[in-house]
Amino acid sequence: MVRQIRVPGAVLAASLLLTLAGCSDPAAPDAGKGAGTGAAPAPSAARAVPPGPDGKPAGGDVLPGMVSAAVARTQLAALKVAPVGTMAGYSRDKFAHWAQQGNKCDTREVVLGRDGTDVKRDAECRAVSGSWKSLYDGVAVTDAAKMDIDHMVPLAEGWRSGAAGWDAAKRKAFANDLANPQLLAVTAASNRSKGDQSPDLWQPPDTSGWCQYGRAWTTVKSAYGLTVTEPEKKMLTNMLDTCTS
Repeated sequence: MVRQIRVPGAVLAASLLLTLAGCSDPAAPDAGKGAGTGAAPAPSAARAVPPGPDGKPAGGDVLPGMVSAAVARTQLAALKVAPVGTMAGYSRDKFAHWAQQGNKCDTREVVLGRDGTDVKRDAECRAVSGSWKSLYDGVAVTDAAKMDIDHMVPLAEGWRSGAAGWDAAKRKAFANDLANPQLLAVTAASNRSKGDQSPDLWQPPDTSGWCQYGRAWTTVKSAYGLTVTEPEKKMLTNMLDTCTS
């Protein structure tokens, strides 16, 4: 049975205006997650730690879109557990990365500027000076050439946990996601040590970063609806257990 509800004229008019304007509920469970949208799933404003006045992550985090440990545990519990998927058909070129972000800056340079301190750029937006501290190994760096931009959930790992079924636009969004905790500047040595391994196979050598790593990995997999393996889920649980709150 469909119940009829009387709506005051003013409310009805406002609703019609919003509908015509194409507004949607930003808190809808799958907002921004459909394949082919070309946009990265937006982090929940109610869950994510708000950025500081300079746009950088606040609360001691080095990544944007971070959630609390409690929210991450809820996300982890909801992730589908599945065996490791096939790498058949995978190519890094299927994830168009380091897209242009405006003002001659590509995604790499944007992340270097966001994650560094006193970063200076040349006319081509390349970082020429600054300082960075790598979350993975705690190493301080003053030469941008010694930093890599890591995909928290590697592109190959994304492929074997669900991205093989995406279209090109969604893969591009995943590879250039500046809203979720998917990209960060780390030392080249630590990034290459990690490769495309999941948390059960590789963990940051600096264990003080495990809480952030576990929260970030879980949040990205949740945002994109990717699967986890049983060993991966167990290690993520261990990482989240290092969080103090």
